[in-house]
Amino acid sequence: MDIKKADFIKGIRGTDPITDSDTPQIAFFGRSNVGKSSTINMLVNRKSLVKSSGTPGKTKEINFFNINDKFLFVDLPGYGYAKVSKTEREKLRKLILWYLRETKPVERILILVLDAQVGLTDYDKEILDIAIKRDESVVIVLNKIDKLNQKKKKIAYDSVATQTNFPVLMISAKSGKGRDLFFETVFE
Repeated sequence: MDIKKADFIKGIRGTDPITDSDTPQIAFFGRSNVGKSSTINMLVNRKSLVKSSGTPGKTKEINFFNINDKFLFVDLPGYGYAKVSKTEREKLRKLILWYLRETKPVERILILVLDAQVGLTDYDKEILDIAIKRDESVVIVLNKIDKLNQKKKKIAYDSVATQTNFPVLMISAKSGKGRDLFFETVFE
C-alpha cells in the first residue's frame, strides 16, 4: 500500500467523537515494549510519526492518526510494564478496555502486536476474549522476527497460531519485512 499521507490527529483519555467516527479504524495494542510504535512507523514509511520511547509505558492516551484520508491508525497504550505504578497500570488497562468495549466505530480491525520471543500473555488472551465476544476482526502480528533464526520463528508462530483462530503474521518493524503481507491481510 502506498501511504501518501500520515498525520497525528489527537490523543484522548476518554469520551471523544473520534472514537465513533465513520472512518475505519485499525487499532494497535499490545504489551509495552513489543514495538507498536515502531510497527506503525514502519507501515507508514516514517521514522517518527509515532513517538517511540526507550522507556516502555510512556504512552498514556489513545492516539489517532489519519492515514491517506481513508482510515485511522489508533495507537493504544502498552500494558503490563512493571515499572509503572499499580494505579497507573490499572488506569491504562481500564482505558484500553473502555476503547474496546464502549466505542463503536463503523469499522474496526484490532492488531495485537506481540514480541515473537514472548508470545501471548494472559492479558493478551483477555483482550482477545473480549474481541471474540464482540465479534471484532483481529490480526495478530509477531514483531521482532529479525532477532530469531528460522527454527525459533517457526516455534513462535506455531505457539501463537495453535492458541487462536485469528490470522498470525510475522514482521520486523526494524527491517520492514512483512509490510506488504500486513496490508494484504488487513485489506483483503
